[in-house]
Amino acid sequence: MRKTKALFFVAMAVLFLVGGVSQSEAASGNLRYTITVSEFKNEAGWSGQWNVGDGFATILTAALQDSKQFIVLGDKEMRNEAMAEQDFAASGRTAKGKKTAQTGQMTPAQLLVRGSVTHVEQSTSGGSGGFSFQGIHLGGSKDSAEVNITIYLVDSETGQVKASTKVVGKSDRTGLSVGYFGSGLGGLTGDMDGFMKDNVGKACEDAVVQGVEFLVGQLEDIPWEGSVSLVKPDKIVINRGSREGVTEGTKFDVGEIEEVVDEDTGETLDSEMTRIATIEVTEVKEKIAYCKVINGKGITKGMTIFPAK
Repeated sequence: MRKTKALFFVAMAVLFLVGGVSQSEAASGNLRYTITVSEFKNEAGWSGQWNVGDGFATILTAALQDSKQFIVLGDKEMRNEAMAEQDFAASGRTAKGKKTAQTGQMTPAQLLVRGSVTHVEQSTSGGSGGFSFQGIHLGGSKDSAEVNITIYLVDSETGQVKASTKVVGKSDRTGLSVGYFGSGLGGLTGDMDGFMKDNVGKACEDAVVQGVEFLVGQLEDIPWEGSVSLVKPDKIVINRGSREGVTEGTKFDVGEIEEVVDEDTGETLDSEMTRIATIEVTEVKEKIAYCKVINGKGITKGMTIFPAK
């Protein structure tokens, strides 16, 4: 719990650094995907401090949330804790009510983000504002740090890597402001001025900014789709809403998907939609939207929708 709180405060501060994809600059009507940060392994061999892999995953999750370009689910640790609470509620040992955690309601992730911290380099040239962490002393304002991180974007349905990149975060990057704050990380001693200038943390923040920009940049190459949930004579209901970035006036093509399946492996090799109609959104709620038919006919429940070209 102590570690989780510390990383939470780290994450909240990094949001101020994600200027390129901030809430105010988020694309209006962007169609969003569910995404979760799965795991970042610490393969750098850098020990004696907060786990750089877990820390990076936490602040990346917060930065993705602040970008408003995705429907961000909790990271692996958060989702495991949520499942544990559901299991506890299902055990019969808790009071029952409308707000009791229920199984079978967790939102599935369409995209997974995982990777590795492959290298951490830190210069401890001295200077004021130093601090100690678990027996290791780190210098203050004159130090610098660099982290190398590999990031993978994975399709959760197929397990295939959609894209990957390597980012290099530097604590002395021009324009990088002071990052995270607080004293919650276990083992931290010394003056807080030194902690505020922790260069490995600043290097991670720089890497997170690059990571979010990379992930947002992949959206144009990932097909977005939804389904028809209800068909009535005067309206069509789809299973996408404001949460996914759907807005009034958005148009979708509706049709049936034909898939080419590998008979040996069962893998989908290709898919193609035969368009039968186009619909336009007239009213939006959080998870659904009401639409009217612009052209075409024959829409039935379960048909696939794609953004109209």
